[in-house]
Amino acid sequence: MTQSFSQLALSPSIAQAVADMGYENMTPIQAQAIPVVLEGRDVMGAAQTGTGKTAAFSLPLLQRMLKHENASTSPARHPVRALVLLPTRELADQVAEQVKLYAKHTKLRSMVVFGGMDMKPQTAELKKGVEVLVATPGRLLDHIEAKNCVLNQVEYVVLDEADRMLDIGFLPDLQRILSYLPKKRITLLFSATFSPEIKRLASSYLQDPVTIEVARSNATASTVEQHFYRVEDDDKRTVLKKILLERGLNQAFVFVNSKLGCARLARSLEREGLKTTALHGDKSQDERLKALEAFKSGVVDLLVCTDVAARGLDIKDVPAVFNFDIPFNAEDYVHRIGRTGRAGAEGLAVSFVSGRDTRLMGDLEKLLGKKLELEALELEADRKPAGHFNDGQRAWQNEDGERRERRDSRPSRESRHEGRPARAPRAPADPLFDKPYEPSVSANPDTTPSWEVSERPAARSASPNIRSRKKVAALFKSPVLAEPEAGAETADSAPASAESEEAAASVDTASSHNG
Repeated sequence: MTQSFSQLALSPSIAQAVADMGYENMTPIQAQAIPVVLEGRDVMGAAQTGTGKTAAFSLPLLQRMLKHENASTSPARHPVRALVLLPTRELADQVAEQVKLYAKHTKLRSMVVFGGMDMKPQTAELKKGVEVLVATPGRLLDHIEAKNCVLNQVEYVVLDEADRMLDIGFLPDLQRILSYLPKKRITLLFSATFSPEIKRLASSYLQDPVTIEVARSNATASTVEQHFYRVEDDDKRTVLKKILLERGLNQAFVFVNSKLGCARLARSLEREGLKTTALHGDKSQDERLKALEAFKSGVVDLLVCTDVAARGLDIKDVPAVFNFDIPFNAEDYVHRIGRTGRAGAEGLAVSFVSGRDTRLMGDLEKLLGKKLELEALELEADRKPAGHFNDGQRAWQNEDGERRERRDSRPSRESRHEGRPARAPRAPADPLFDKPYEPSVSANPDTTPSWEVSERPAARSASPNIRSRKKVAALFKSPVLAEPEAGAETADSAPASAESEEAAASVDTASSHNG
């Protein structure tokens, strides 16, 4: 039995915001969570994406904080009372927008901080004071360390998409942030599944929580039409275009498993004439926001994204979701197709299964608890396989744009040479160069060939003006030491030249005068 928002004891300002949003009946998660939070109890909730979780925790928190609203301009009168933590920038931005809409008739202030943006504008707004702070863990820690915000008066903490925050690796950041908060507080934890890690986190930081589970983690919306096609990798783009054309789909999500594959597929689809944009972890914050705005406004038809980048995206009226790659984690399949068929609307989920996806399909069948039948999709018989050469037949385009294949038959060599000018006659060849080399018979094989003998220049005789080193040294020796022993004739006692004898005689004469 559906319950109306009018049954809740909401203040006029909150009730007016709900009416402005067009809400009349509560979703299952809202009907169960709002009364519990209004009572001041901790909540551990499991619900699919798009089931109204944001309103389930925002409305009761704003209702309880109305006692703190004031019109003062002093920042001290507007301390942080509620802290909402989310894993991605996009989800944080969307939740902050929803909170502002719910609180627009009150004097409560709210803002969002996330990475990828300049901290200075965020710091200036934090200094003015804010009651509801929506943030991603990393950027919040940056502001805490810079002393831009104080969390010692926080009364309410919301951990939304907690399972995804653990998957990304935010557990250490969460532990640090929670250590700055007062022990006495209300903590709300929402997750798509109750994994063992989530249960350990809840046991550490939640006090006697009320468990709310509105849908099984492996449940898919009954309004979503699901198809699994056996398609090889080279045919996936062709099948995607075929289904879009046959179904008349205006927009769709296309999921891939890697950032590199996301960027490549978006470029390929863009070249094929489809208005496409990519959303993955390597995109800057400005690029992410522009891509989402282009998709929401209808400028872009296809949003190619990864699981982490698309987690928590709240885009209404998306008619179809394509699993270009089967997800590595079977639970991500439930999150992916949860983007379509929301609020009772019909949706389409198409998955492309290649030959290497056998194990992943087995995991998906275990999660969903049923056998998944693979469908065959007929393609044109004369279609050339994407990404391959067309069996050696190259194609050209003529001036009219018509394609023609290379001809199988070629004209004969004689016909191709008709009309060409005759070549000039060749010059007669010298018969000398046609003869093989024959060595001379009289040549001696043991002797070195004449062309290899190098004539060395004859050694030059010493100049008559250059004296031997030993003869020059003899000029400076003592006459006694210089006299050789009688009868001792060596190689050095060779007859001196006339100049040497005259020099020796002059030395003897000088010595006799000195004596």
